Amino acid sequence: MKQIKWLLLVTAVLLLVVACGGAEPETAVSDTTDTTVSEVPTATAPPPPPVVVVEEGGAAGTDSDASAAEPEVVETKIRPWPADKFGYGVQVHGNATVGDPIFTMDTVKGQLDLDWVKMQIQWWLVHPSPDADQWFFYDGVIDEAANHNLNLMVSVVGSPDWTRAAGNHIGPPDDYNQYAAFLTELINRHPGQIDAIEVWNEQNLDREWQTANGISPEDYVRFLEVAYNAIKTADPNIIVISGALSPTGTGDWVRWADDFEYLDRALAAGLLNYADCVGAHHNGYNIAPDVAFDQAGSTAEAATAVFRGPFDNPHHSWSFKTTIDTYAQKVQAVDPTMKLCVTEFGWASSEGYDVVPEGFSFAQDNTLEEQATYIVQAYQQMHDSGNVWLAFLFNYDFGNKGSGPQDDPVPYSIVDVNGVPRPSFAALADMAKPD
Repeated sequence: MKQIKWLLLVTAVLLLVVACGGAEPETAVSDTTDTTVSEVPTATAPPPPPVVVVEEGGAAGTDSDASAAEPEVVETKIRPWPADKFGYGVQVHGNATVGDPIFTMDTVKGQLDLDWVKMQIQWWLVHPSPDADQWFFYDGVIDEAANHNLNLMVSVVGSPDWTRAAGNHIGPPDDYNQYAAFLTELINRHPGQIDAIEVWNEQNLDREWQTANGISPEDYVRFLEVAYNAIKTADPNIIVISGALSPTGTGDWVRWADDFEYLDRALAAGLLNYADCVGAHHNGYNIAPDVAFDQAGSTAEAATAVFRGPFDNPHHSWSFKTTIDTYAQKVQAVDPTMKLCVTEFGWASSEGYDVVPEGFSFAQDNTLEEQATYIVQAYQQMHDSGNVWLAFLFNYDFGNKGSGPQDDPVPYSIVDVNGVPRPSFAALADMAKPD
């Protein structure tokens, strides 16, 4: 799924936040006023009953004060997450200076009834220079996830320009150990609060992975090895997720690489030696989650769709089902016990908006009701397959924290540009979440 780049300077962000401060809106799920700040981004089955800690009362008393001596029940999150439990999650806008992290986590936990939340951390924003420290952009979100007993997955991307000879953020640092050092800093800053880390994002695209060697699965596996060792040294209970690939058509290996071909080479290079879970993405397009790529042309949507890709040019990348099923087959051919972590999935709908993001015309074909139906169906499909460990919907709150309907994360959101719940919000909240 297309990654959203933060183009605003740090000072501009801070000024915007000051300008947009004030009391919370009365809307049930709106926790920010309109803003142009947008976060870089695109779940699994219901967790088991929460672990509880029972704290015994004080000294024994008489029958008359027995009720006062009842043990206090304190809910805690499940950590480490069991290998046989499906985790339901959602991605949130991870910038603590936009909206109220308390409100966000209240909603995810209390209304959506989820146990996992995902955020993305831009390394360059924390350390724009070697001696700069701007953790305030993320600390509040991480802390509130922990305060609400939510398991937290972070995707860590965006190398500072001072770590790259190229002088930009588009790729790993020239020295992979610098990324490992940042991961260690993150974990030590928030001990016990980080439960999973996704190591990079869509590295089969040149807009995400620009290096002297170009797009290279073998280089990525070496990068993953360094990150994996650093994470496990700092906290062995953290789940390490390999960076999810972007489902693509046949690529030239300059601008992008076919995700199936890339995965084959990464597996051959030893990917599974340095991951607890294999990351996966899919952005739904305009076909249902149970439709294979070679079946799209025979669906009713084929006759009416504005966006013609899945129907006129069949390819595996159009289909959620084909992509997830094939990833699982490839991975489990190497290690039958390895599962996927679907770190971004969703269906965009521009119903109710007068503009569609450039390159996302398929959002016109999905109604709000279809969006809701597809999301629930996809969660159920992943849970029932037994091939997915964690799943994160993209997204909860980019609708009212993005740059308007023309911003591509906005049609994927389960709230609209005013923070009002779309039908998919209620569908997710009401969805059965079995173990």
